[in-house]
Amino acid sequence: MVKKIFIGFFLLLLILVVWNWELVVYGVRQGYGQVSMVWNARPIQEYLDDPAFPDSLKSKLRLIGEIRRYAIDSLGLKDTKNYQTLYDQRGEEIMWVVQACEPYELKAKLWDFPIVGSMPYKGFFQKQKAIDERARLEQAGYDVSIRNPGGWSTLGWFTDPILSGMLNRNEGDLASLIIHEMVHATVFVKDDVDFNENLASFVGDTAAYYFLAAHFGRDSPQFIQYVHEDQDYRKFSKHILRGTHSLDSLYKSFTSTDSVAFKKLKKEQMISEIMNSVDTLSLFTPRKSSNPRRLPNNTYFMSYHLYQSRQGNFKSELDQDFKGDLKKYIKHLTEQYPFL
Repeated sequence: MVKKIFIGFFLLLLILVVWNWELVVYGVRQGYGQVSMVWNARPIQEYLDDPAFPDSLKSKLRLIGEIRRYAIDSLGLKDTKNYQTLYDQRGEEIMWVVQACEPYELKAKLWDFPIVGSMPYKGFFQKQKAIDERARLEQAGYDVSIRNPGGWSTLGWFTDPILSGMLNRNEGDLASLIIHEMVHATVFVKDDVDFNENLASFVGDTAAYYFLAAHFGRDSPQFIQYVHEDQDYRKFSKHILRGTHSLDSLYKSFTSTDSVAFKKLKKEQMISEIMNSVDTLSLFTPRKSSNPRRLPNNTYFMSYHLYQSRQGNFKSELDQDFKGDLKKYIKHLTEQYPFL
């Protein structure tokens, strides 16, 4: 009887593996890439003790430790073993993220994964695999893009190291990034990436002000630089989100009799208008208008929607319900949304 049960279980498992072979292979590759990083990461202290390691980078490593402690003590984010080791990228990119979207509809392609649910992006540790995925998706008619993320969270499945590329960021940007990823390890709702990414962006960007003020002072160059860069980014994001609404209206106006050539022309004209009107924004550091030969596609606008579209909602809730107390707000969120 036990033997029959074991055989039946084995056959069921085999069927599931065959049925989901592509996902299994992808998972194995991702797991190998992540394990390789964890295995080759070295404790921060080794770099701090290394006389050949630049002092400027040592100060960034110490700063990350202070950001991490601030996020735990002052914000109530989960205390994990993350960001206590460093992986040397040796000047190379190590992750490529593929995103895809319908060409005439602001609808992202979703990939289904165990535990975390549906995700509007797919990561690769091998550049060629990302390029192959892009080609396959473009052949299927999608708008596609590939980007290199500055960091990511494995949600506790692995010990996330500091990536050496992070050390090139300024103090405010670094604080925002580290706190962003720590939010993912604290609050993560299955099948709601919009919520997860918008929340992490909101907390990371907001808490960076608090950290810089406490650590350097409000009159410090670090704080002032972050104010200018963050406010510029917020203005630019709002501009792109307004453009997203315009694109959505355009796509909804298309009829079944409109030709692909007509829709493509109208789409390119709209995107060109959105990107070329960037120079009308009042920014501390003006951005250049987009190159008309390399206009972004729908994935660009969907990315801003994914990370920035709900910032006003979170701010209103923080200010009105929690009087600006970010730690109480995070505690409320962890109670309202059990981790996975």
